[in-house]
Amino acid sequence: MVYLVLAAAYLIGSLPFGYMLTKWIHKADIRKHGSCNIGATNVLRVFGWRSALPVFILDFSKGIVAVLLAKSVFDIPSVYLGAGFLAMFGHSFPIYLKFKGGKAVATSIGVLTALSGWVTLIVLACFVLIVYFTRYVSLGSMVGMLLTPLLFLLLGFEIAYVWFGIASAILVIVRHHENIGRLLKGNESKFGRKKG
Repeated sequence: MVYLVLAAAYLIGSLPFGYMLTKWIHKADIRKHGSCNIGATNVLRVFGWRSALPVFILDFSKGIVAVLLAKSVFDIPSVYLGAGFLAMFGHSFPIYLKFKGGKAVATSIGVLTALSGWVTLIVLACFVLIVYFTRYVSLGSMVGMLLTPLLFLLLGFEIAYVWFGIASAILVIVRHHENIGRLLKGNESKFGRKKG
């Protein structure tokens, strides 16, 4: 039964809402536009906030649903933390799109929301401040995820949460490896600017 819950979490995370909604509404493959990513940030850059907002909400919801589903069946930290991570992993490597997905940021926020409101608020505040001052969404996302295991540790969560935070941060950073390269070269796209 544990394996079924974890598999369900991965399949929920794999739902490529960015791809599906833009295909349905704009008759376009988001993977061929902008940064070629299926996430809400690329949808925002290419099609605007009216398309990006529902993508963000749905991707965010995947994380919440995966954790709460696991909690409702097995209220054991290792199980629902594993489900949360697999939802993020599914978003990044969706079985429905030949394992080529997004960067798991919105889904990770959903997972954190289901785990701890305080951690989510601090991470989001950090994200907003970094994006406000630098205009780099990727930098805000990575720093926010790097803070997650530290926050779990400082706020007294059990060690399983800390390990989850470390694994999640690694996943998000690995998925941003191209952004890291562009940040180092100084040519990363800034929030609010159209990609040239």
